[in-house]
Amino acid sequence: MTVGKTSVLVLDCAEPMELAQFYAALLEAETRIGSDPDFVEIVGNTGVHLAVRRDHGYAPPSWPRPEDSQQAHLRILVDPGDMDEAEREAIGLGARPVDTGDINSGLRDVRVYTDPAGHSFSLSVYPARRTES
Repeated sequence: MTVGKTSVLVLDCAEPMELAQFYAALLEAETRIGSDPDFVEIVGNTGVHLAVRRDHGYAPPSWPRPEDSQQAHLRILVDPGDMDEAEREAIGLGARPVDTGDINSGLRDVRVYTDPAGHSFSLSVYPARRTES
C-alpha cells in the first residue's frame, strides 16, 4: 500500500501572522489558520504551499555572514521581464536586499533578500527550457 504524501516548508518566526501575510501578499496566496494559531499556512492556486510557526525563542538566521551557512532559502521564480517589478513589490512588502550587486552590471537573474523575520529568499528568472531536436 502506498501512503499519499505532500510536503510543506515551515519557517520559524516570532510573529507567524505577520510573516504569513508578507508571503501571502508576495506570492498572491491566502493564509489559513487551523486549530493552532501559532501555525499559519500560506496556500496559493499556483502550487504555493508554505507555513510559518511561532517559536517563542526565535532568533533570526545570521546568514549571509561568511562563517554561517545559508541552510535553506526560498527561490521565487519570475518571468525575465518582471524582475524589477517583483523586486519593487518584495521591498515594498518589507523584504530587505542582501545582494545588491553593482547597479551598473545589467540584468541579474538572481536577487537575494531577507523576509521581515530574517529568512533568506531569492527572486530568480525562470530557467530557460531546453527544446529537444
